[in-house]
Formats: sequence, structure tokens, C-alpha cells
Amino acid sequence: MIELKSVEEIGRMAVTGQFVGELLAELSGVAAVGVNLMDLEHHARRRIKERGAESCYWDYAPSFGRGPFRNVLCLSVNDAVLHGLPHDYVLRDGDLLSIDMAASIDGWVADSALSVIVGTPDPADLRLIEATEVALEAGITAAQPGGRLGDISAAIGEVAHSYGYGVNAEFGGHGIGRTMHEAPHVSNNGRARRGLKLDPGLTIAIEPWFCRSTDKITFDNDGWTIRSADGSRTAHSEHTVAITASGPQVLTRRPTHGATSVDPTKESATAS
Repeated sequence: MIELKSVEEIGRMAVTGQFVGELLAELSGVAAVGVNLMDLEHHARRRIKERGAESCYWDYAPSFGRGPFRNVLCLSVNDAVLHGLPHDYVLRDGDLLSIDMAASIDGWVADSALSVIVGTPDPADLRLIEATEVALEAGITAAQPGGRLGDISAAIGEVAHSYGYGVNAEFGGHGIGRTMHEAPHVSNNGRARRGLKLDPGLTIAIEPWFCRSTDKITFDNDGWTIRSADGSRTAHSEHTVAITASGPQVLTRRPTHGATSVDPTKESATAS
């Protein structure tokens, strides 16, 4: 069942969205060569606790995972694109890192993701990340009241194909609100003017993700981490968006004024 949200409820989701956006921006700033993925994980745990928020990932046990998930971030490196388990891995120069998180404040959820290059960027990786970001903005622009869900999917797929990337439709965006995953499914490829009508009050997570040279995926033995089937690099971008009478409202926009100067390796030296 799809639950449309009131203006007040969307405002409460926006509070969570602001926190999620700010924390993602912070994490992207502290991700650097020599930083362990577990440092990022524990950094996020502290911030969530300080805010009085709850992670939507902790203890999550969906049908597609080997469950329960016991982290607050998905951290996916290089050929890993979705649901990457934080683990003892030190980031290296040139790594492509995708950070995905969802949190709840006072019962309202927001979900967002970004991809960054750690250290020296490869132009091909920058182009891949750019494609997901352009596709995300295209999907948001297409999320107009009175339109159709397929408008969003078609806009994302069109950008992917224009960059020369294939689209995997096994995983995509989703409804969101009181819980992290609600109806409807938001595919990253589709046909315009088809599907569910986009009524004001619909809240969805739009999340294009692409692999550089394949649309096939594989799963790690951990039961969570999803990788490109051919080992090529991947990227992922996501925002939580509300359909309003005046157009799409992005609830997880990130600040652009710069990142934190906190050193997570010093803060989490005793973390395990």
C-alpha cells in the first residue's frame, strides 16, 4: 500500500533528510587515503547517537540480504556498488567509494547515497560518478505531480544510455516514509507516461547506480555486497524526494560549504 504524506509529514521527513545529507557530506570529507572503512562506520554511529536518530540499517533483514545487517552504513569500494559491508579495509589512492545511509528521526526516514574518489581520480571514474549524478537530477526533474513513475525511470535510463552505460533493473529506488523500503519500486529504466501516477504526498528514494562496462551483478559470500559481474568500477547516487503540488522537493540535499576537519582514525582508535 502507498501512503501519501501530508505537508506536515513531509516537513518532518525533511528534518531527517537534512541530518542525513549533512552526515553524508561529512563522511565524504573524512574519507581519505589511509582511512579504514570501520573508522567511517564508527564515525557515523557516533553522529547518529548524538543526534538522537536511529539507523534504518541496523538489524535490517530483508529477503535479498543474509541477515540481520549490523552496521549503520553501506560502504562499497570500486567494483562493489550496493550494500557493501563495512569491514577492515584501508582506503587506497584512487579508490572509488560509495556511501549509502538511511536514518529515522521521530519515526520519519530519509535515505541518500553518494560516490567519491579517494585521492587521485581516474577520469573514467569521475565520468561514471557524473553519470549517476546527472541521472539522479534528471529523475528528480521528471518527478512532477500528475506525471507517471515511468517518467522518472525513463529519464534515468536515458542518461545512462547517453553515457554508454547499461542499466540493471534488479535493484532501484523505492517508496520511503515511516520505514526505509515502501511501495512503489522505482526502476532505473522504463517507459515514460507509464505506471503509477505521481500524486502530491508521494515520497520516494531515487537512486541510479551504474557499472562501467556491464549491467550484470554478483553477490559476495557475505550475502550482502553487490558487485559488477566483470569487476568494472561502479557508482551510486541517491536522494529522498517528495512529490508536492509545486514540483519535486529534495529532502536530502547536502551542504556545499565543505567537509569536517575531524580525523575519524583518532576518534575510533579503540572501536571494533
